Amino acid sequence: MDDLLAARSTMAFSLGFHIIFAAIGMVMPFFMAVAHFLYLKKNRQEDLELTKLWMKGVAILFAVGAVSGTVLSFELGLLWPGFMKHAGPIIGMPFSWEGSAFFLEAVAIGLYLYGWKRMNRWVHWCAGLVVGISGFASGVFVVAANAWMNSPAGFEWVNGEAINIDPVAAMFNRAWLHQTMHMQVAAIQAVGFAVAGLHALLLLKRPHSVLHLRALKIAMVFAIVSSLIQPMVGHFAAQKVAEYQPAKLAAMEAHFHTEARAPLILGGIPDAETGEVHGAIKIPGMLSFLAFNDMNATVKGLNDFPRDEWPPVLITHIAFQVMVGLGTLMIGIGLVYLVVVRKPVLPSWFLKILVAATPVGFIAIEAGWIVTEVGRQPWIVYGIMKTKDAVTPMPGVQFHFYLFLVLYFFLSFVTAWLFRRQLQVAEKNMSKGAS
Repeated sequence: MDDLLAARSTMAFSLGFHIIFAAIGMVMPFFMAVAHFLYLKKNRQEDLELTKLWMKGVAILFAVGAVSGTVLSFELGLLWPGFMKHAGPIIGMPFSWEGSAFFLEAVAIGLYLYGWKRMNRWVHWCAGLVVGISGFASGVFVVAANAWMNSPAGFEWVNGEAINIDPVAAMFNRAWLHQTMHMQVAAIQAVGFAVAGLHALLLLKRPHSVLHLRALKIAMVFAIVSSLIQPMVGHFAAQKVAEYQPAKLAAMEAHFHTEARAPLILGGIPDAETGEVHGAIKIPGMLSFLAFNDMNATVKGLNDFPRDEWPPVLITHIAFQVMVGLGTLMIGIGLVYLVVVRKPVLPSWFLKILVAATPVGFIAIEAGWIVTEVGRQPWIVYGIMKTKDAVTPMPGVQFHFYLFLVLYFFLSFVTAWLFRRQLQVAEKNMSKGAS
């Protein structure tokens, strides 16, 4: 493994691990706030138990997310000094704002955890809501920084140096809105299905549990609404990619030849050497429509770009297909739920579907980030700086990769153990209450 591949692998694995906890940290506090609100309004004991169960989960995931996020910040400077030398002064503002949001989130979660019966009950509820709002804001700021890498703005590039820096323009670049919307909705979607799947599993064990049924219904509201919104957000994002990063769009769709009435390619295995896609279903004119709202529009193909500026076509295309396919699957599951939810008891076959769908949203998020990051290659800052020019000259980077691999596997084990322990305690408490 050479140093460039080791650095990229380390960053990819770290980001792929952290983004799961970041998504949960952004969304779970809102689930918690909904359950708490229902308890305050209706005074049902199961709502209080659910609130405290989710509260403990939020606390655990906040700690793990803080550790993995800190590692990422170190890696930026350690592995990519060429990038940070120029990008630091430009995108420092969203990172500093993210730090402020994280600080507010930490304060709010402390107040919420230890504020039971010590604060006004509605002030206490607001503290929990602030946990979610600040976590969501933190995600917006981080994605804005990443969006700058895809659509650099707020500076002039003269003789290999950035001058006349405008951090506001850099933060609110052309890509920040569609990337932020796409990621935040995806986070709600993924967490909604994951939480619903977890409580569906527990419902299969305890079919008459009011707590797990209430939890599943709250989660599915978030999951269904976000799933129905996501296609519109995704369409908006794809059109912006077509405008600002046409090579990425061509790689996403395995579109090699510039043509009008370009077909949408479903599935298939692209061959970058021959410019063909094997085993694909083609829908004439649909790519032109999706990219430009015109079935006769011309869509630029990869062959119109220098070969050394092509993204890895196979990885980008497959990741994009996985993301879209799983997104469609989640819509289908949500629509089925709207039918079966009218029954007094959710059928076991549907609960089993939800259990199987537990990781689907997170897999879609991972695939989406592969499209975003791999599809930008060979650039670390699109059109400005190539990835190979930003990597550290320090030898032995692969050892850092192995070290971080061990760290993340350890964190995964500890997190799973803590969650299992909390669920066992909750189940025992419910059994005592039932008896």
